[in-house]
Amino acid sequence: MRPPTVVGHHRTPLRLSRRRRHFIYGVGWLLWSTGALWLVFHYFFMGRGEFGDAPHPSEPWWLRLHAVAAFLALWSFGLVWGVHIVAGWQTRRQRVSGGILFATLSWLTLTGYLLYYLTDDGWRSVSALAHWIVGLAIPLVLAVHVILGRRRSGRNA
Repeated sequence: MRPPTVVGHHRTPLRLSRRRRHFIYGVGWLLWSTGALWLVFHYFFMGRGEFGDAPHPSEPWWLRLHAVAAFLALWSFGLVWGVHIVAGWQTRRQRVSGGILFATLSWLTLTGYLLYYLTDDGWRSVSALAHWIVGLAIPLVLAVHVILGRRRSGRNA
């Protein structure tokens, strides 16, 4: 078994504790699934209203849950920053996959912010497309980061 990595003056394991990992994954799946469900209900379950197509009644609730999950995800990112990212960056491990994951999360944060505050419909549509295409792909980006980290350290679980 390898000794813990030394970061600064402290011995810091790069792997998150089981509790933190489960919390982070739970928040991530809540965020991803509420966004995916909003997409499904928005594009495939529209109803007919008095004046044409009308949103499905559950659509606003998926969006509200997605917003709550996004807040939890930003808080969780701060937790991961303090206990995992800084130590990993200093040890030069997983810099490429971690950097791509960081850039992806930053992109989703930026485009989510734009979706909330943009008023021009054209730019809002561009931001929406950029947000949900990348958002649907983020589980793959995270999986690659985790798998590469486990391979490097020789862990299977």
